[in-house]
Amino acid sequence: MGAILWDFDGTLARREGMWAGCLVEVLDAEDPGHGLQREDFRPALRHGFPWHRPEVPHPELDTPDAWWAPVEALLAAAYAGNGYDGDRAAALARLARARYPDPAHAWSLFDDTLPALEGLRAAGFRHVVLSNHVPELDALVAALGLGGLVDEVVNSAVTGYEKPHAEAFAAGRRAAGDPETLWMVGDNPVADVEGAEAAGIPAILVRGASGTTLADAAARISRNEPAAR
Repeated sequence: MGAILWDFDGTLARREGMWAGCLVEVLDAEDPGHGLQREDFRPALRHGFPWHRPEVPHPELDTPDAWWAPVEALLAAAYAGNGYDGDRAAALARLARARYPDPAHAWSLFDDTLPALEGLRAAGFRHVVLSNHVPELDALVAALGLGGLVDEVVNSAVTGYEKPHAEAFAAGRRAAGDPETLWMVGDNPVADVEGAEAAGIPAILVRGASGTTLADAAARISRNEPAAR
């Protein structure tokens, strides 16, 4: 019948505290009583990830170690900015690298994720995750129980293109089999919605201020209604 491109973080799943939360979790385990909060790290994490410069492709970061090297440096700088010396900051960053994509730590699906995907699969739709993410996304998708529902995972850490770059959506379209009917569903109005629409893909903004649930999105897709924000 068709296919749906799904954003991952904030749409299908969430990690409590995201990156700042992960940095604090590492300190909770390694330096009890450290006294730092997520807010102490957030300023250092506002820039420097690949998705902060989506106009710049990065196909050269084509292995997990190559992708993580600049990100580990960013995380180490965040620790250094909060009082940890260079070697200790680098060691903590390595621990954060291991912890962030670990499904045992703070990751969960939204309550409406499985019903929406199952209902649309029963209606004949293929599901493709299209995400700006870490290299371990495939394993995370499977560990959270989506392996039997998601047909393909298109991950910027593998392709080298971050949404809303046009090539990210071209890769998503190819992974979906270039169907006549293709939708994008995500929680970011720029990366997900504007990027998809620029590529000629109707998009639905969910969560947050939109007030649109995945059940709402699934119903709209099933009825082939024009996308609404």
